[in-house]
Amino acid sequence: MKNIFIKFSLVCSIAFFSYSCSKKIDEAYANPNAAVRVAPEELLPQIIASMAGNYAGHGTMWDSRYIGAYVQNWHYYSTLSNFDRMGYTNNATDVAQSTWRMHYYDIGQNNQRMIEWAAEEGKWDYVGVGKAISAWSWLTLTDYYGEVILKEAFNTDLITFKYNTQEEVYEHVRSLCFEAIDNLNKTGDAVNQANLAKGDAFFYNGDVNKWKKFTYGILARYHNHLSNKATYKPDSVIYYANLSINSNGDNAAVKFANTALSATKNFFGPFRANLGTALTTSPTAIRQGKYSADLLTGINSAFPSVEDPRAWYLLRGNANGTIKGVPLNVGQTVLAVNDRPENFHGVSQVVTTNATTPGSPRFIFRDDAPFPIMTASEIQFIKAEAAYRKGDKGLALSAYKEGIRLHFEMLTSTYNVNIPAGKEITPAITDAFLNNTAVVPATSEGLTLSKIMLQKYIAMWGYGVLETWVDMRRFHYTDSYQSEAGQVYADFAPPSGGDLFQDNNGELVYRMRPRFNSEYVWNIVELQRIGATTNDYHTLETWFSKPQ
Repeated sequence: MKNIFIKFSLVCSIAFFSYSCSKKIDEAYANPNAAVRVAPEELLPQIIASMAGNYAGHGTMWDSRYIGAYVQNWHYYSTLSNFDRMGYTNNATDVAQSTWRMHYYDIGQNNQRMIEWAAEEGKWDYVGVGKAISAWSWLTLTDYYGEVILKEAFNTDLITFKYNTQEEVYEHVRSLCFEAIDNLNKTGDAVNQANLAKGDAFFYNGDVNKWKKFTYGILARYHNHLSNKATYKPDSVIYYANLSINSNGDNAAVKFANTALSATKNFFGPFRANLGTALTTSPTAIRQGKYSADLLTGINSAFPSVEDPRAWYLLRGNANGTIKGVPLNVGQTVLAVNDRPENFHGVSQVVTTNATTPGSPRFIFRDDAPFPIMTASEIQFIKAEAAYRKGDKGLALSAYKEGIRLHFEMLTSTYNVNIPAGKEITPAITDAFLNNTAVVPATSEGLTLSKIMLQKYIAMWGYGVLETWVDMRRFHYTDSYQSEAGQVYADFAPPSGGDLFQDNNGELVYRMRPRFNSEYVWNIVELQRIGATTNDYHTLETWFSKPQ
């Protein structure tokens, strides 16, 4: 990670300079175009935007385009995608490296300074928000990369940086969460909801109670991710889930003003065109995956013959009026022309020309659609899993059912746009689905961990890609749970043989390689120490998914 603060290299004895050699350029020369110190209210909007996809596109949405292929939310429209094959692209273009940049650059020092300056001004609400975002960002980062730079990350006196273990990062996340809660609980001084709303207009609008619920959600994720450890505490998962987001009104989502400026629009929307056009050769030209489509249309063995009404809210139809998905690593041309799904902006794939005019984008693929970071539905499924592992099957079943209900509610209240006529979800349709014993068992004895994780997969489809990847790695993609028959992720088939990336040596992907343009250029000695210069480093299992 190259230092963004550069020291003077001139000799101190040169009398022309009145500054010491230890002075930084930003201290020695004030920026003529902007104030050296920026109000927390002005820093926070860009920090929040970076949690999704900021003006430059950096954020979780950028990398979800690639990781979505690992978990088979979607696939490349053509053949030979490195990510369909659970591989990587490690070169100067920094493909799938936005999470690194988001954390260390876009949130990074901006957030550190916001916290510092807000504390000096007695704006403890901004301090709490900054620490909550930092906790979320650290957890997202280490789950994505494994070992990362923690202790030396923001030391501006260094140009190379030592890596720390994922376990150390996890404990830092936990500490940050408690610090965030402490500051969000403070009143007096310059704490003011209206003032916090100035910087928080596109997330929680200054509501510290919602920020506290978001922080408790991070703690619920933290404890839930450690399900394979002997130290796993399901009661802690349930405790923090109960304190977290439990209604859709509290969902954590980045919102977009959708003005004429590109930066104000959703990164996945048609205006910004980050998902590729109709038949483009861009590696981001993605289509819904067969695994996802099968799961929502009654083909998956866990929910046989169950036509999920949410399919038409999340996925795209085809010229035959059905929903099909693109198979792994072979592209859409293996499908009959009329079976090829529209792209995510509603462009038909029946045509053979490179049509680019969007049709009817829906869900998170609209220019003005909010992008969820954490939802009430996710929290209920986290709670259901913990209760199930604990042996409290009654609580598990009630949380499981509530997770499904909340997802239906979120779709019909926030994403009820451009739904095909006759496919709208009504309260009666929701009730019928929740009363279908093929989905929600009549008694807790019929519930399985597979059902919980698959319904969570559906509820987080599209927006929760990185968290779904955490879940799948906890189950090593194809694990069964104890005496349950079949895989937890029923029918999920990772690439194998010639379909698996050549550098994998037969193993599946567990982490992303460090960012090329900083680490492999500036920090290579440290990468050698942790083994990141080997071709198959990305298959090294992450700490959180191991038993110890």
